[in-house]
Amino acid sequence: MKIQEIAKLAGVSTATVSRVFSHHPSIRPEVREHVFAVARQYGYHPRLSTRQRNVVILTPYHSVYPVQSCVDMILMALTQELPRRNFRLEILPVNNRERLDSIQFCAAVAIGAEPADFRDWPDRFPVPLVLMDREGTGNPAGVYFVRSDEEQGMRIAIDHLYERGCRKIGCIVHGSAGTGNTDIRRNAIVRALKSRGFPADDSLILLSGPGSDKYVELAGKLLKQGVDALFCPGGNAGIVMLYAFSLYGRRVPEDISLIASEQTFFSHYAVPPQTTISPDYAAMAAATADIIEARLDGQKAPVRTVLPYNLILRESVAAARKS
Repeated sequence: MKIQEIAKLAGVSTATVSRVFSHHPSIRPEVREHVFAVARQYGYHPRLSTRQRNVVILTPYHSVYPVQSCVDMILMALTQELPRRNFRLEILPVNNRERLDSIQFCAAVAIGAEPADFRDWPDRFPVPLVLMDREGTGNPAGVYFVRSDEEQGMRIAIDHLYERGCRKIGCIVHGSAGTGNTDIRRNAIVRALKSRGFPADDSLILLSGPGSDKYVELAGKLLKQGVDALFCPGGNAGIVMLYAFSLYGRRVPEDISLIASEQTFFSHYAVPPQTTISPDYAAMAAATADIIEARLDGQKAPVRTVLPYNLILRESVAAARKS
């Protein structure tokens, strides 16, 4: 089917259809939606222009992730990888995504956004959307997922604590139930603990809620239960835990071992330097760029890309005791 046939079926000019598929800002929303509906009805998929090299990056508009945490490191990796492939970037807070109707772009990348917020993407835009650090359900047209392997990431942290001789591990997972990756991480931690014969009671696996306000209180509750290690994936737990331990008179790693998530400019320079888990941000950015390039070239791209975490060994976990 040709673009002229879509124009005739939609009752608009060929130029209008061309502007719709090139995402020209002069097209009214109702016209755009009508043309898209006709194209879907007849199975027409417009070829993306390789001349259009603008990529919109959608970032969280509130503290879903703390500063110097996941969003910042993903964003840093994207701003290195995409321009290297001759893409131009525009950064837009996700709560301003309605502005997408007034700009031209060849692809969008949303960091830490909920898939449910983009259910209407195939109806509104003929360009690919890559959701980073999230998993979605189904295979919505034009939507792709690039994330870290949460199951593997939680497991390598618990395994390392086991290998170092820890026997009662407390965990504080950043976030609230039903949001982000919180439930995926919590469930993965339970499985990892049980696989090593560790206790995995609810009292030992706590959720921080949004932000960092509850970390000190939760750390105290876990220390009262006699844990010899804390694993705190997500958020700013690394720096807050050091503050909490100073209040409770605990030394790292002499009295308590700690694994947190990697934080730019902190984890390496903490006292002691912190053992952390970290997504492979460079690989995530490269996978995202690969998807966009494949779509622009008219090629298929994997709907889901799952990449392993790295365990960065430093000095916040006690050495294994000699038998």
